[in-house]
Amino acid sequence: MMAHKNTFFPVKKTCNFRGKLVHIDSPLIMGIINLTPDSFYQGSRVNSHEELILRAETMLKEGAHILDIGACSTRPGAEQPDEDTERRRLFPALQVLRKNFPDAVLSVDTWRASIAKEAVYEYGVDMINDISAGNMDPDMFQTVAECKVPYLLMHMQGTPQTMQKNPVYQDVVQDILSFFALKTEELVRKYHVHDIFVDPGFGFGKTLEHNYILLENLDAFRILGFPVVAGISRKSMIHRILACTPEEALNGTTVLHTIALLRGASVLRVHDVKPASEAIRLVSFLNKANTDQKGK
Repeated sequence: MMAHKNTFFPVKKTCNFRGKLVHIDSPLIMGIINLTPDSFYQGSRVNSHEELILRAETMLKEGAHILDIGACSTRPGAEQPDEDTERRRLFPALQVLRKNFPDAVLSVDTWRASIAKEAVYEYGVDMINDISAGNMDPDMFQTVAECKVPYLLMHMQGTPQTMQKNPVYQDVVQDILSFFALKTEELVRKYHVHDIFVDPGFGFGKTLEHNYILLENLDAFRILGFPVVAGISRKSMIHRILACTPEEALNGTTVLHTIALLRGASVLRVHDVKPASEAIRLVSFLNKANTDQKGK
């Protein structure tokens, strides 16, 4: 196992969201909005345009910097809907969000290049979040390059249908670091994509132990030079240990968000914006106090 404790490598501090330059001096919050009937956490699902507007408005008021919209469940074992189903779920919702929140930064959670391209060109989406890092659609990297939007690539071993069937690594941190090193080099050198976020993919082809090793060594991923995303919210790595449901996992989520922030996470992808915002404020104050003390 690689030791990277308290190693804070410099990472990219700005991101261009279709002309909106966002500074990442403090961690960002991505608010999760699911348009699916089968996402693992029922509280993340929206069932009407009225509910969608209210959810988005609440998240933005509570401090979300990005709204991440998904129309395909990626929970373990989930069957992927066909492209037409994803389109029917997603695009009317994007139209509603763009109309009601014209200045909001919108991300689309999709692995399909065709969906990504239409979301950007027709609905003004600002970012693509791809659970497969281009592995499920070979056209995705070229599409992101053409669209000129930031790209969040996540590590997943296998597919949502297979990922939790005996995941194995030689060294989970080193293996995923090597994966990202190859992917980001290809994005930068071949496709000239520079606004990149990396997500180690908690729960996507990892055992419970893998997840906690990744969390403990999250700062290792900063060596890549890109902002690191922690997608931990209400996942089984919390409720399996606490013997609770996803609905009861908010306290555990906040604990792990705090650890992720202390390990250098630049983005929290969350269901609950206000608790995440409070964790960021407290950890930021702690870091500032420590920096000020060292400067004396």
